[in-house]
Amino acid sequence: MKHLTIVVPDGDGNNLSSIVGAYKIFSRANAYWKQSGRNELFTIDLAGISNKVDFYNGLFTVTPNKEIQDISKTDLIIIPSLNHNYEQAVKANGQLIEWIEQQYKNGAEIASICTGAFLLASSGLLDGRTCSTHWAAADTFRILFPKVDLQADRLITDENGIYTNGGAYSFLNLVIYLVEKYFDRQTAIYCSKVFQIEMDRESQSAFTIFTGQKQHGDEMVKEAQAYIETNMQEKISVEHLSARFAVGRRNFDRRFIKATGNTPVEYLQRVKIESAKKALETSRKTINEVMYEVGYADVKAFREVFRKVTGMSPLEYRRRYNKEAVV
Repeated sequence: MKHLTIVVPDGDGNNLSSIVGAYKIFSRANAYWKQSGRNELFTIDLAGISNKVDFYNGLFTVTPNKEIQDISKTDLIIIPSLNHNYEQAVKANGQLIEWIEQQYKNGAEIASICTGAFLLASSGLLDGRTCSTHWAAADTFRILFPKVDLQADRLITDENGIYTNGGAYSFLNLVIYLVEKYFDRQTAIYCSKVFQIEMDRESQSAFTIFTGQKQHGDEMVKEAQAYIETNMQEKISVEHLSARFAVGRRNFDRRFIKATGNTPVEYLQRVKIESAKKALETSRKTINEVMYEVGYADVKAFREVFRKVTGMSPLEYRRRYNKEAVV
């Protein structure tokens, strides 16, 4: 029988739902196997460095049934999402981070949920590897962990026995993914039906609200960002931008990417598409009207960029988020 450890990090305000959700779904997968005449696949433990952890200012309390030092060997570790004070959470869980790193070296696989990636990245295990986290935490994550290849549009990453996922309740998709990986497809389908979780989602792009990385000290890039955001309806070339700020094109690109995590072209596209998304959500404007407002003249190009950024067409996006426009 395999062993699953759902860790309970120290610190008030961490996410309780990802602990409970992972526990319930894996327990149901175990029960499904037992009902079909097979042995349960996992022994499941909740483990931490404290014997009691409060959530939401003491409104809820979790009492882990084991301390991590009592678990010498485990097969799969699930790290839940953290509160928004990531650096404080990392400091409070040094012993847990060391234990996770050692267990991985001993052969365990690790899955981080949402901002639990901050805890996992602090171990160094994500250096040079791909990772996802909540889109709203992506800028902070990039600053703290520049060696990690953050792919914030991805819903799930799977690399060398390390799994990460996007934000909030998308952790349910990761847990279903792990159930399929460890049990089988039929068990994953069963759990998806019982808990009504959509299977095989691959992106969190449609949920992203792009605000642009501004937590950097490059004033020239900040001015360029402001110019793009103010003049997005115009056709702006990178050559025009770099000349405007009297910086060579290659140097401009390099500084922009270092500061924002996007190329200037990607940034311009995301600003335009974010504006288009809001128009599609809140107005009855046609796709063409929205397209012209954000500075596109070619329908095919607009649709391609929109799909690249959101994972769906403008029409599909409007149908999902604007009931009035669809009626």
